[in-house]
Amino acid sequence: MTGIIVVFPNKDNAVGIRNLLMRSGLTVTGVCTSGAQAINFADALEEGIVICGYKLKDMMYTELREYLPDSFGLLLVASKSKWDEGLPEGTAGLSMPIKARDLIDTLQMLLENMERRRKNRRKEKTARSLRQQETVRQAKTLLTERNHMSEEEAHRYLQKSSMDSGRNMLETAQMILTMIEKGNGEYR
Repeated sequence: MTGIIVVFPNKDNAVGIRNLLMRSGLTVTGVCTSGAQAINFADALEEGIVICGYKLKDMMYTELREYLPDSFGLLLVASKSKWDEGLPEGTAGLSMPIKARDLIDTLQMLLENMERRRKNRRKEKTARSLRQQETVRQAKTLLTERNHMSEEEAHRYLQKSSMDSGRNMLETAQMILTMIEKGNGEYR
């Protein structure tokens, strides 16, 4: 689940930003005044964005960024002079004083980028899964052709070999393909 966490040392500021975001249709998962509280909220979520000031009660924004999971972005709200030298990876900046529209637009952009990255990860996982399935299929085909097994027998052989060796099916299929190809003197 994607969450938005607002953390400012002054609770009134944090609540004000939360209220602004909620009026704009965004759901805020947590409002807090310290980095430790923000990290606790983040640990309960898969991914999200933390909106914070430069200095919190217990840490600087750079420390908070380090402690947050990689699946979280950080939106720093501070005077431009605080981050003139650049921002840590995974951090965007919004200079003070902030305008409501700028905050909403920036947050929407960060959420869209997060969604795009999530979709790309899913596509990569699917493509990887299809390649893995193809490797297992090739191993079964070689077993059926060379060892005169049925497809079901080749599948059971791969399963049993996997369990006996403590490897997964993909690793076992790759090992079988390598062994058979080396036996033929063929290399790809």
